[in-house]
This record gives sequence, structure tokens and C-alpha cells, in this order.
Amino acid sequence: MQEQSEQEQPEQKEKNTSQHEIEELTEEGRARIRKEHAEIRAQRNPKKGLVIVNTGKGKGKTTAALGVLMRAWGQNMRVIMLQFMKAQTGNWGEIRAAQSMGVEIIPLGDGFTWTSDNLEHDRALAQQCWQRCRATIEGGQYDIVIMDEITYAFKYGWLDLEEVLTTLRKRNPNMHVILTGRDAPEALIEYADLVTEMREIKHPYKSQGITAQRGIEF
Repeated sequence: MQEQSEQEQPEQKEKNTSQHEIEELTEEGRARIRKEHAEIRAQRNPKKGLVIVNTGKGKGKTTAALGVLMRAWGQNMRVIMLQFMKAQTGNWGEIRAAQSMGVEIIPLGDGFTWTSDNLEHDRALAQQCWQRCRATIEGGQYDIVIMDEITYAFKYGWLDLEEVLTTLRKRNPNMHVILTGRDAPEALIEYADLVTEMREIKHPYKSQGITAQRGIEF
């Protein structure tokens, strides 16, 4: 008798499972599932301003940040990008687009290159750019602040990473901040909520000698 009961258990379990699946197809079943999922999302996904880092040797770090900027602008969010290395006299495609959109993209550098012969000047500009960034973050009037190519300032010792992290910790908790550039320091990666590493697989300059092109790089 017990053996027969044990044999019936899998069949009964299968029947119960099938019945459960049928119930989920009903309007009441689907409504219950939607409610359960909503409760889970409310518990697991609280609203929070994110610190996002785009790093790595591959192309696309600034481009990805610009994609967020455009998306956020489309959601009527207040956005700003401050560029550490781009020359203040630059008139890049993203700056032209931003002017048309009414979005602030502000180049604050001097076109830093790896062969620069005036690193103290570059250091001073990086410090000035950071002071502008800090005031922007502390002002709290933006939903998203992008600090483009800031990691180079850490790499060359132009900025104190702990000072930047302290500012990020004290910011409006709903503010998103994006930092871009190669060689993001480990402490920044550890603190950030989202880190993406761009990995170069193939580049037209290396494989074909093709230099920067309008609409792709500038």
C-alpha cells in the first residue's frame, strides 16, 4: 500500500504542477505574478544615484557616456558633461549637438597629448576642471554629472583620488555620476556601482592606418 502511494506521488506532483501552470495563464494568475514581481523589485531595486565608471583600453568610453547623456535628456533629466582633456577651443560633434539640444558639454582642458612638454600647465588645468566638477556636484542641480577622461588626472598624479571619492560620498544620493578614461584606479572601481571595461579587439588605425574620422571620433 505504501509502495503504491509512493508511486502515485510523482504523478500527483506533475498534476499539481500542470494545474499551477494553467492557473498562471488566467487573468487572476497573471495579475498575482505581476504583483509578486513588483514587490520583489520594490525590495531589491531601491532608487539610488549610481557611480558609473567606463574604463579600459578600447574605444567607446566617452561615446557610452554620451549615450547616457542623450537618453537622460530624453527623459527630461538635467545633465552636464565636463571634459578634462578636450581643448576649450574645440568644436567637436558632440558639442555642436549639445548646443542644439540645450545640454551643457564643457571642455576644460587644453588638448592634452602624450608628448606634452608642459605638464605643470596640464596639471593646473586638471585642478581647475576638478574644482568646476566639485562645485557642480555639490551644487546638486543636476541629475547626471559626467567627468570625461578624469582617470588620466589620477594616473598622472594631478588629482587626489580620495578628495574626489569624498565628494562623491557626500553628493545628493539621487545624483548619478559617470567617470571615464583608461586605467581607472582600483579604489574608484571598488567604490563604483557600475564598472565597464572597454576591451580593444581590433582598431582601424592599427590594422589599416586609418586615423580619426568625423562623426566617429570627433
